[in-house]
Amino acid sequence: MIKKDNVYNNPLEQIVDFKFDEKVANVFEDMLKRSIPGYALSINLIGLLTRKYFIADTNCYDLGSSLGASSLAIFENIKQMKGKIFAVDNSKEMINRSKAYLKSNENVEIVLLNEDILQTKIENASIVVLNYTLQFIPKEKRDLLIQQIYNGLVEGGILIISEKLNFEQKENELMTNLYYDFKKMNGYSEMEISQKREALENVLIPETLEIHRERIYKIGFSDFYLWFRAFNFASFFAIK
Repeated sequence: MIKKDNVYNNPLEQIVDFKFDEKVANVFEDMLKRSIPGYALSINLIGLLTRKYFIADTNCYDLGSSLGASSLAIFENIKQMKGKIFAVDNSKEMINRSKAYLKSNENVEIVLLNEDILQTKIENASIVVLNYTLQFIPKEKRDLLIQQIYNGLVEGGILIISEKLNFEQKENELMTNLYYDFKKMNGYSEMEISQKREALENVLIPETLEIHRERIYKIGFSDFYLWFRAFNFASFFAIK
């Protein structure tokens, strides 16, 4: 049974920075469903992209894997082929909970790694996923991470990124207000929305789509495609 997200439903005397701790891990499925518009569809489409671009006998990396939804989508679409999936997260609680979801078979080994993704060695990869992960990496380290991924991808491999986006002021205000309406529609109170927003303020730092595109091309990827967007949440992929 999925536990309801009630992390911020009581008034807090002091709002501390958001962490992917046990309290969050226990309700993360509900949090994702009620907090990210189109999340389930984007996971399914990661599976579709994997089916198209995966190359047999290569590796797949789910960086910032949390409970392993992207890893599972990858697995379901390559399980008749030969390959390996690395699910990587710096939250021990997330890795521990994802063990219940992620099981290897005779063709595909799933390796769970509890480590900083900046320290993860990317090699012989045809699929790399950053699903709402890059936004939590310090801005000054994002180019380095994408460069490391690029270096570890085989020719024709892809990087899939999902992120919260910033826009110009007028559009940003509209998309933000629509997003909060979406959360209210899913049962979150004004207090919950406000307290979580404050907790994320110094932790989740979004960028514009243009900055993402510029970074991708600067590092050397040949193609960049926006393939999904819902309010200020979007998914795009780049081909090496």
